[in-house]
Parts: sequence; structure tokens; C-alpha cells
Amino acid sequence: MTTFKIIIYLGAVFTSLACMVLLYREYRRTRLRLLLWSALCFVGLTLNNILLFADLVVFPGLDLRLVRLLAALIGMLFLLYGFIWEAET
Repeated sequence: MTTFKIIIYLGAVFTSLACMVLLYREYRRTRLRLLLWSALCFVGLTLNNILLFADLVVFPGLDLRLVRLLAALIGMLFLLYGFIWEAET
């Protein structure tokens, strides 16, 4: 069961990391600002997934919930700011 959890959590980390890289790469090619804000959102989500792995697998006795949620919140705030910024311009 532990091996399955590790595979799932690392899959989530690498999936969000791949999304972040692909969004940033496309931003550099097209210079669409919404892609930049989306990539920054995925930075926070990737950090959230890394902290989730650390919280549940590496340090099971340590509660990193607040830090995880803060990373996800910051990522979502980047995306929200990007949506508002693009709506005004």
C-alpha cells in the first residue's frame, strides 16, 4: 500500500510540474500573459503536491497542512489576478 501511495503522490507532482513547464514554454513562445499567470499557478500547485508527499510519506508525524494550503492559495491567487488583469485589458 505504501508503494502505491508513493507512486500516486509522485505522479501528482510530476503531472503538475509538466503542466507548469508546458505553460511557461508556451508563454515564452507567444507572450500571452494569461499563460504566465497559469504557469505561476502551477508553481504553487506543484509546491503543494511536493509538500503533500513530504507530509504524508516522508514526515508522517509532522503536520504540514497549513503550509500546503498556503502554497495552493498563493497559486490560485496568481491565477485569479491573471484573470482579473486580462479582463481589464
